[in-house]
Amino acid sequence: TSVKVTILDEEYMIRSDTSPENTRAVADYVDQAIRRVMSSGTVVETQRAAILTALQIAGELFQARESTDELTASLRALGEEIRPLIADATYAG
Repeated sequence: TSVKVTILDEEYMIRSDTSPENTRAVADYVDQAIRRVMSSGTVVETQRAAILTALQIAGELFQARESTDELTASLRALGEEIRPLIADATYAG
């Protein structure tokens, strides 16, 4: 599906396998993130702001992946603790 989005007042046609609403939400997130970087006053050039924003978003992605990995490990450990309890309860019942 092709979706027209606007980032920093420029229109782009984006082809994506996700829903148009998702594509627009992602584009809006990128637009707002770049605007925050530019409004900080330290970056004026659009290309530099886009690169800094990409680094910031990649950092968020890495943090989210790490959190997901930690949560997955915790759930696995909990599952290992619960499994014998369930087996005991099933056997006793």
